[in-house]
Amino acid sequence: MITAYVYENRHLTVTELGILDSIPASTIWLDLYKPDDSEREWLSHFSVEEVPDEEDINEIEASARFYQNSDGLHINSLFPQRVGQDVRGVNVSFNLRTNFLLTIREEDVGLIRLLRNYLRLGRLDVSTPQELFLELFNLKVDYLSDLIEDVYTVLENVGEQVFDNDELDDVFKLITLQEDSNGKIRLSLLDTQRSLRYMQRYYRGQLSDEHLKDLREMLSDIESLMPHSQFIFDKLNFLLDAAMGFSGLQQNKIIKIFSVAAVVFLPPTLIASSYGMNFTSMPELEWQYGYPMAIVMMLASAAGTYFFFKRKHWL
Repeated sequence: MITAYVYENRHLTVTELGILDSIPASTIWLDLYKPDDSEREWLSHFSVEEVPDEEDINEIEASARFYQNSDGLHINSLFPQRVGQDVRGVNVSFNLRTNFLLTIREEDVGLIRLLRNYLRLGRLDVSTPQELFLELFNLKVDYLSDLIEDVYTVLENVGEQVFDNDELDDVFKLITLQEDSNGKIRLSLLDTQRSLRYMQRYYRGQLSDEHLKDLREMLSDIESLMPHSQFIFDKLNFLLDAAMGFSGLQQNKIIKIFSVAAVVFLPPTLIASSYGMNFTSMPELEWQYGYPMAIVMMLASAAGTYFFFKRKHWL
């Protein structure tokens, strides 16, 4: 799907394009969502260099994610995407040209939807592709900050559940999920930092002083978010160690109970075994009070062992 955002006379118009259409003259943003071969072929007519495919967009080498050519500045950036309780990373290809911003993506991205709605409602005043690019990355940094706050909120609840025996399984699942989410948030922060620094270093000639100020502020925000992400990692490791230690402690208590129970019932077992041999020369076999006496001895030996353990504070 090809969507053109045309800005003319301070008015934004959203237009769906087909492979037989040309790019409108006042387009500031051209968005290709899940482009097929025919749409890529259409875009190649408006590009000097080869159009990147899905494999190119997902490359991790710096030379493949940040570069310039005849078509302008190319940046492949990782965007966070929340799916239920999980956080995923979606790569988006940006090509910042002189006249418009080109984005190519294979998946829907919530931040792009948000930017599109802001533009339609007139909540953003952007007239150049550079402003549009920086505004999207500004939304991205704000969203990453919100995701970190969400992780903080979850960890507060997890800390209260660590010492609850009935919820240990849920605690382990939550810790694992939050650790994975925090890892993807941190990866997106680092990727955004690399993208903005590359733009600051190699594209500063095309940016105004106001744009450079916004870019520096975003880099400063990312620097301030990094310690929070590291703190979350440290807290997650602490909670995981605490949960593992408490789980081991509970298991040790259960094993201790079984061990003490075995020792407590050892003397009664010995007495019952002795009088269960039925040898002819055992005088107690024909004694009228032999059975009650054996019961009393077994109970007394079990009680004596139990109170001995209690006195030693082993129970």
